[in-house]
Amino acid sequence: MNQQYPSKEQFFERLGALTDAMIAAYGKDFAMGAMILAVRFVAEGKPLGDHFPGVIPEKAGV
Repeated sequence: MNQQYPSKEQFFERLGALTDAMIAAYGKDFAMGAMILAVRFVAEGKPLGDHFPGVIPEKAGV
């Protein structure tokens, strides 16, 4: 196990919470599409991260 990062279970909990939030905000189709795009980026070896920092505004204090 890698002590530098959260456990795999914690990642799945965060992923589930993010998915629930996307479904609540924009529906199941949006959530599935976003997940598919993320998988595609990983499969193609494209870097994930803050390449478009202005797209999703950050909430103050988060």
